[in-house]
Amino acid sequence: MVAPRRGKGAQGGWLPAWFRLPGARKWDELASGRIRLRPARFSDWKAWSELRAASKAFLTPFESTWPRDMLTRPAFARRVRRQAEEWEAGTAYHYLVLRAADGVLLGGINLTDVRRGNVQSGSLGYWIGASFARQGYMTEAMRAVLRYAFRDLGLHRIEAACLPDNAASRRLLEKFGFVQEGYARQFLRVNGMWRDHITFSLLQEDWERSPDARAP
Repeated sequence: MVAPRRGKGAQGGWLPAWFRLPGARKWDELASGRIRLRPARFSDWKAWSELRAASKAFLTPFESTWPRDMLTRPAFARRVRRQAEEWEAGTAYHYLVLRAADGVLLGGINLTDVRRGNVQSGSLGYWIGASFARQGYMTEAMRAVLRYAFRDLGLHRIEAACLPDNAASRRLLEKFGFVQEGYARQFLRVNGMWRDHITFSLLQEDWERSPDARAP
């Protein structure tokens, strides 16, 4: 079950004090099963940096090269501000994935490159801390975000890509009905090297036929 829940607003502390949004839908937090999702707060820096540092060997084979200051407090503050600006513009929606029972940070998931007009699409990305992998948490997070993307944001198409050797990511996408569309040569620079990727998409009508869409 996925339940949208309105956040506290800028004065509540999970976005910068200067940040304002015109639409209530963009303030939604999400929940699904054992997890909840919300935008990053400045106060998340310690938990975020510690989880990322502990998971570096696990994550770097699948991510762009980390800047030298990536885990510092100023870099994280810039990240939160940039994400807030993208949220306000409606071009990206970034979430932290938290364990509902105790608020422990598990990872992150986002919709980026959101395009409107005749396109109505976005790109899905996600990461999970090494100690929380293969426990079903990202499955629950993806369920929440896909429901939000299709039902609340009204998107028509979600795109995703993964490295050919990233079997776990591929299984996760296929679990939700993503269809392989192609093979993109040197699609992204990953860990300092240009890497080929397999590209996938999920359409709103595909999702509407799934058990996840029919869940209350």
